[in-house]
Amino acid sequence: MNKPENLIENGIRLDGRKPDELRPIKIEVGVLNRADGSCYFEFGGNKVIAAVYGPREVHPRHMQKSTSAVVRYRYNMASFSVEERKRPGPDRRSIEISKVSREALEPVIFQEYFPRSAIDIFVEVLQADAGTRTAGINAASIALADAGIPMKSLVSSCAVGKINDTLVLDLNKDEDNYGQADMPVAITKDGNITLLQMDGHLSRDEFREALEMALKGCEAIYEMQKAALMEKYPAQLEGDVIE
Repeated sequence: MNKPENLIENGIRLDGRKPDELRPIKIEVGVLNRADGSCYFEFGGNKVIAAVYGPREVHPRHMQKSTSAVVRYRYNMASFSVEERKRPGPDRRSIEISKVSREALEPVIFQEYFPRSAIDIFVEVLQADAGTRTAGINAASIALADAGIPMKSLVSSCAVGKINDTLVLDLNKDEDNYGQADMPVAITKDGNITLLQMDGHLSRDEFREALEMALKGCEAIYEMQKAALMEKYPAQLEGDVIE
């Protein structure tokens, strides 16, 4: 793939978006009958399915916690999700993304309600187009709510990057590959940051501006997550507020 000469011109990116514009998002709740909770999530060209099982018994038993549930998160990219076929099975990248994604969701789950239990989250990337970890976190958050897991809040996630010295929201594949920086963020409704990573270089002022842009993007995603859940559970949620 050849590097584009300019990733942004006259304030318009190669895919026609403005710097602060998200890619199109599609959400379907409860797509897997055999999971306790599930979600299909499209984020631009990303297509992701999340499934939640539990609370359920922990195996092996020595992994049990006597006072809380164990949260386990498995992120996997299907072999056909990228242009050049990916070797099946976990690799260093998927292990790292599984770890940081689990840590992004753990703070909002009432783990103390389910001692000696496990809450298993599986995220499968069917098609990848930059930002799969953020898409996975968004899908997993909805799947947890669909499973009826008690949570303090939904978690919403998106990335901000820098291309041609311009900060942009929600990088696409070319921007991710050839940009100057990439900063995935996950937050709760009340503004608590549960994930913040950065690859590349931003000045202090750029970092502040990028974080503000990410928070606004996450707020927009939260409203879509909330709307998708309310569409599936209108009667149960009538009069209630999803945080």
